[in-house]
Amino acid sequence: MPHHTPLISTIVVGLVMAFALGSLAHRVKISPLVGYLVAGVLVGPFTPGYVADQGLANQLAEIGVILLMFGVGLHFSLKDLLAVKTIAIPGAVVQIAFATVLGMGLSWMLGWSIGAGIVFGLALSVASTVVLLRALQERRLVETARGHIAVGWLIVEDLAMVLALVLLPAIANALKDTNADPWMLWESLAITLGKVAAFVAIMLVGGRRLIPWLLHFTAHTGSRELFRLSVLAIALGIAYGAAVLFGVSFALGAFFAGMILSESELSQRAASETLPLRDAFAVLFFVSVGMLFDPTILIRDFGPVLATFLIIVVGKSLAALAIVRLFGHGNATALTIAASLAQIGEFSFILAGLGVDLEILPERGRDLILAGAILSIIVNPFLFTWLDRWTARGEARKAATLDAVEPMVPEPVTALVTTALTDHVVLVGYGRVGKFISAKLKAREIPFVVIESNEDKLDQLKQDGITPIIGNAADPEVAAAGNIGAARCLLVAIPDSFESGQVVEQARAINAELPIIARAHSDAEREHLTKYGATAIIMGEQEIARAMVKGIPWADPAAPVQHPPSPGPDNPPVFPGPSDLPDPKPMAG
Repeated sequence: MPHHTPLISTIVVGLVMAFALGSLAHRVKISPLVGYLVAGVLVGPFTPGYVADQGLANQLAEIGVILLMFGVGLHFSLKDLLAVKTIAIPGAVVQIAFATVLGMGLSWMLGWSIGAGIVFGLALSVASTVVLLRALQERRLVETARGHIAVGWLIVEDLAMVLALVLLPAIANALKDTNADPWMLWESLAITLGKVAAFVAIMLVGGRRLIPWLLHFTAHTGSRELFRLSVLAIALGIAYGAAVLFGVSFALGAFFAGMILSESELSQRAASETLPLRDAFAVLFFVSVGMLFDPTILIRDFGPVLATFLIIVVGKSLAALAIVRLFGHGNATALTIAASLAQIGEFSFILAGLGVDLEILPERGRDLILAGAILSIIVNPFLFTWLDRWTARGEARKAATLDAVEPMVPEPVTALVTTALTDHVVLVGYGRVGKFISAKLKAREIPFVVIESNEDKLDQLKQDGITPIIGNAADPEVAAAGNIGAARCLLVAIPDSFESGQVVEQARAINAELPIIARAHSDAEREHLTKYGATAIIMGEQEIARAMVKGIPWADPAAPVQHPPSPGPDNPPVFPGPSDLPDPKPMAG
């Protein structure tokens, strides 16, 4: 076997370095994205030691872009955008315009062209989806009013950048040459928009029928492998077809594939099945971006780097703060939006790379964007820490003012509400198994509380009449909100044994005598959960076997088998436990 394998070495070294530095970044409380970018710098041509293959890294990054944009489309929510459209749409448009003007001003001072200034400013105007959502989720702000505004604002920014990626190649010549023929510009724009319109029409008419049907057809085969493959084939195939047949970008094709797929009932499953591969290639995308960065620019161009950083962190934030306040929202909402947008990320890298490829943006501009991104992502958690402290002081002042009139302590908006139930069942996870368990508990009128980490299931829980605790049950605050110390039993219904082990360990630390029942899929998972303190472990395959054996007419071979009624809304299927199944009598002979 040949040892000169640049593809394998690029993937292996890139992922290993990204893991090591991403873990270190997480350890010091900054975004792992910084670690991934630094990993790219270390394997790039501007630092000593191993140098990864730049051409292969760029191709891997292209797959990363496709899967990133597919994920953006998959989580695109028109409902969330329309709920806050009165502030998110005008606010995002004005903020993008303001940041673009600031970027153009800096580019003018550096002697660049107008086209370079436009691309540079646009790249500085859009926040990172990954960084923003992670910051909101850590503070349980996604489901709050300010969280909805931030997410809606982000959706508008993403749509604006998708439009920029589509139109930029069409107007590239005009941006590079101010003396270009206007007729040629309009002709190029018309052709591009016509191709995009044709692609969108085909996707909305044919894709909305074909893609969900294909997904459901594959799901009914019962093969998880084929289902996962079908999702990847849809994402990559549509992105490639859009580029080859319609001349539009991979990014737009992948975005529309995800958006169409998001309308399917299987969209959540599709997202979870493709998440590992999407994350892996997204990491390689950030590594490849880091490879393009020359760290000496921090010394050579300290002034422009500082100016770029201030545009991102100060200029954008002040614009967002002023806009939100002008729309009549309070300081807490305005500061949350400002802190959320005080960074740039994946779209900025994609736009900068396209600008360089089209010879609109100089490579120096890409280096400034990368430097600004790394610095802003590092600083962003500190901005949120300051915001948390400011909010806490504001709540304390409000409490003191209210106590002077009528002694009371208002509860912070984002605080978890501890359940008042005692001698209850704590159910962790509201997937397929969790739903069956909750139905059984309701039928027996047993008090219970549900802890669910996936906020996408909030609407389903509310429809089922359940007020859940949203969060990770391994978090001490979330566990305390479930009042595990006074519970009758803990049922861990999530399928991930690693996460289940953390939940079991946390619960056992709170209540040493608590009966804890968890689920597992293998003997290794059973041992893992037992080690952390689970009282009983249910393995699905064994319980199915026991239930099937129970249906055999042991006592009287001539007696007909009693078939249970088919599962339905009034008769949810129940997974029997060991205590429900007596040991079968031995068969005669």
